[in-house]
Amino acid sequence: MSVTQQQVIEALKRVRSPRGVALPDAGVLSPITANDGKVFFSINVEASEARAWEDTRAKAEAAVRAIPGVTMAMIALTAERKAGAAAPPQRQGGVQPVAAHRPHQHQHPADSPMSKQAAIPGIAAVIAVASGKGGVGKSTTAINLALGLRDLGLKVGLLDADIYGPSVPRLTGLQEKPQLTPEKKMIPLSRFGLAIMSIGFLVDEDSALVWRGPMVMSAINQMLRDVAWGTLDVLVVDMPPGTGDAQLTLAQNVPLKGAVIVSTPQDLSLIDARRGLAMFRKVNVPVLGIIENMSYFQCPQCGTRSDIFGHGGARHEAERLGVPFLGEIPLHMDIRSTSDAGNPVVESEPNGPHAAIYRTIASSVRDQLKGAIAAA
Repeated sequence: MSVTQQQVIEALKRVRSPRGVALPDAGVLSPITANDGKVFFSINVEASEARAWEDTRAKAEAAVRAIPGVTMAMIALTAERKAGAAAPPQRQGGVQPVAAHRPHQHQHPADSPMSKQAAIPGIAAVIAVASGKGGVGKSTTAINLALGLRDLGLKVGLLDADIYGPSVPRLTGLQEKPQLTPEKKMIPLSRFGLAIMSIGFLVDEDSALVWRGPMVMSAINQMLRDVAWGTLDVLVVDMPPGTGDAQLTLAQNVPLKGAVIVSTPQDLSLIDARRGLAMFRKVNVPVLGIIENMSYFQCPQCGTRSDIFGHGGARHEAERLGVPFLGEIPLHMDIRSTSDAGNPVVESEPNGPHAAIYRTIASSVRDQLKGAIAAA
């Protein structure tokens, strides 16, 4: 069933702003995108009044989800107007400028951003696999780490949080759309014994997601909390590269049990890895360790080893920063080809040397999470 913009507007007329005005008349809505049962838009308010609007945003999201045919709704609350900008004119119907909306008295602007953290029911530990820059093999590492944890007897989920460049659909060979529970929660797809979710399951592979930060943050929150994950020992989150909105959203909304940093040995990658590690430390997320990916190349014909990107840089960096060094993963065609084929090496070659490396890394990660898993 196709959902139209007009249907969305009609549903939003039943939602009131903090001043009691119907939401479509409040002058705060961005253009509404409604396509194939998926609805996206944002509510744009003054930064100082964002807290007062959070309840309105939640009610708007619930109203849109209740529309027959809606399979997914992402509604972001944005606060982008700059200080000193003119307030929007009053609309017919008596709506006042956003500045007239007052936050609830019990809320304090000085609250720590980390005060929003809330555990995900049924999940003992959430860990992030991150990198300071792209192109270091983070997604391949994330899925093989998840499979290694599975091989250790844990119940594992994998969330692809790279909104702009989701890789998990290709790494798993999955193309189907998630189904919904009666409560309209998405049911994660299942492959290799993992519970798997990715924005790539919801949009076409060739689609360009031209989203600003608040929409990215809203999408990540939905994939964390509006998915029927069930009972998991570990949820592995494949993060986008860098130290931006996605990383901060995850750290501020979920009590992360740790982060794994992926780097290559070369200096440029290590500089960015250092930034990523510093960011997680700044938001009090334990760093479980550093992995040196593409550590070396060994010629399959002659056996000669070549350190294409240098060697040992990640180990030295881990020692310098006082965090665990989790291991070296070689640059090898089997790892690349099995990933491209949607059948990662830990699954396709479980008795091979590369699977053994990933399982050793997984064992170190599991040992650091024992307390969290045992307490769940």
